[in-house]
Amino acid sequence: MIAIIDYDMGNLRSVQKAFEAVGHKAMVTRNRQAIADASHVVLPGVGAFGDCMRNLQTYELVEPITQSIKTGKPFLGICLGLQLLFTESTEFGSHRGLGIIPGKVVRFSVPPEPSQTMKIPHMGWNSIIKRKPSFMLDGVPDGSYMYFVHSYYVVPDDPDVMCTSTDYAGSFASSVVRDNIFGCQFHPEKSQAEGLRLFRNFGAMS
Repeated sequence: MIAIIDYDMGNLRSVQKAFEAVGHKAMVTRNRQAIADASHVVLPGVGAFGDCMRNLQTYELVEPITQSIKTGKPFLGICLGLQLLFTESTEFGSHRGLGIIPGKVVRFSVPPEPSQTMKIPHMGWNSIIKRKPSFMLDGVPDGSYMYFVHSYYVVPDDPDVMCTSTDYAGSFASSVVRDNIFGCQFHPEKSQAEGLRLFRNFGAMS
């Protein structure tokens, strides 16, 4: 069973439905024991970094997340769920993250007006370029288009964790992989066939 962590931030039901569409059972939960018992764990997220960290702390979910990762079970962070894995974010001040992957979360810097080509947030379809192999991307062609909605992106201390990059106001890490962790800035649940392929691959991991 896949546990999708519920901390009142994110489009949880659409993630659950996407997993079910590719044949994987998934539940939305904040129950600590259910998260511990799950075979796979997903941390989605939409909203402000600081608010999300406060909610994780309020619902006492930080320890279940870190323990799930330590056990080696497959762990997926989506959008803000990816960012929360990092050390800190500069969104609306400075906020500590979960500190699982060293690095920062920073805001896009785009040319000032009158340029209309780059805007914040980065919203819509953009391609991902594979930088290192990952089972999560099996069957997903290099250059596939995924759906993004974000104003901030991750900057890992170790560039080797970058799995894919995407070009928007320069190249940024659109997904990372380390051991049993895969995190993506894009939304697989909104990315049609290629996003569903990623969910299928995640559910098949052991």
